[in-house]
Amino acid sequence: MRLDRFDLPLTAMDGAAATDYAAAVDLLLSGNEGADVLLDRAIAADPDLALAHAAKARLLQVAARFEEARAAAAVAARLAPTLTPRERGHIDAVALAVGGRGSEALASAKAHLGRFPRDGLVLSLAVGVYGLIAMSGRCRHHAEQLDLLAGLAPSWGAHWWLQGFHGWALIETGRLAPGIDLVERALAAAPRFAHAAHARAHGFAEAGDAAGGAAFLASWLPGYARASQLHCHLNWHMALCALEQGDAARALALHDDAIAPAVARSAPMPTLADGASLLWRCALDGADVGARWDGAADLARRAFPGPSLAFADLHAAMAEAAIGDSAAAAARAAGLERLAAAGTLAAGPVAALLARGIAAYAAARWDEAAQALAAAVPELPRIGGSHAQRAVLEDTLIRAEQRAGRTEAAAARLRARLARRPSPRDERWLAGA
Repeated sequence: MRLDRFDLPLTAMDGAAATDYAAAVDLLLSGNEGADVLLDRAIAADPDLALAHAAKARLLQVAARFEEARAAAAVAARLAPTLTPRERGHIDAVALAVGGRGSEALASAKAHLGRFPRDGLVLSLAVGVYGLIAMSGRCRHHAEQLDLLAGLAPSWGAHWWLQGFHGWALIETGRLAPGIDLVERALAAAPRFAHAAHARAHGFAEAGDAAGGAAFLASWLPGYARASQLHCHLNWHMALCALEQGDAARALALHDDAIAPAVARSAPMPTLADGASLLWRCALDGADVGARWDGAADLARRAFPGPSLAFADLHAAMAEAAIGDSAAAAARAAGLERLAAAGTLAAGPVAALLARGIAAYAAARWDEAAQALAAAVPELPRIGGSHAQRAVLEDTLIRAEQRAGRTEAAAARLRARLARRPSPRDERWLAGA
């Protein structure tokens, strides 16, 4: 029997198909384009290569092509009964994730990793900004990711993929020095590992080093294909560096070139989140974003017509509120409240509070916005994402408090952030207040 890239059994009749499958998994897990071509070639050469169908399902899910993803997972599941226990467990976890059964998928993935700790594609389902753990609605999701990765690390040794995600988890839990060290080791071993580049950008952000982050991204991004998974998001990080340095014009130029829905080639949720949150931040800084909100609002209407996933819905609410569609913003908040009451929204009641705070802020109802957002901030991690992504909501609270005359509360928040890391932007806000 052949072995895959992680030294695990791979039932494959065709050697070239197995080679293409392994190379495709490398591209998929590193956040680079081209996995689709290799997987299709592997499947053409060996239609019974079940794990290639499972990898294709995961790739299609990442691209938000959900119906096709479920179809690919169904092919893998049909082939599974004759495979090894490892392959059957792998397919089960992927199929549950692709089928939208998040809590079951996470339980399946963790059980599988307990037996096969080096199954990288299954582990990739659980970790990262939009992984099963981050989107579970739990406040401790950063610590939970770190616990999982730290527990598996001895089985992986000095492998670039595990180092990159383990380093990111350390950075997100405030352990910058060891986290950055692991990420830099991952990049030394795999220089085009986009998730490690992303983790390194977080390291610069959490350290308050916008100039270093901008220089790193400017050196890393050339040559990274626009069709690759993180192209839009890495440009978003560069735009945040520009905002930190007081250059909103640069941030908006990056939006127009790589982040706006008309030009970004990432899936709808990250495209909406990156674009809407950047425009919202620019507006908080006093920049005129012009008609750019129209593209974000159009994407929100098309991709997320009704409430379903808190992280997406909050960014949709930003776009709706920013264009003055108060009815849509209110309906979204009410829908989130209904989902939370029914127990079907992982983030729970905090999502509706945030949506109402966003709508109130856009309508210049400063007291109402400050009250809603202040009540939500203690449970902010429940919406998922990273510290850098969620900071826009605390930013909005600070601006609402300043405009509502609660200047001491706003100043206290700014001072607390400045105690954690330098920030010229926070210094400007504090001085301006």
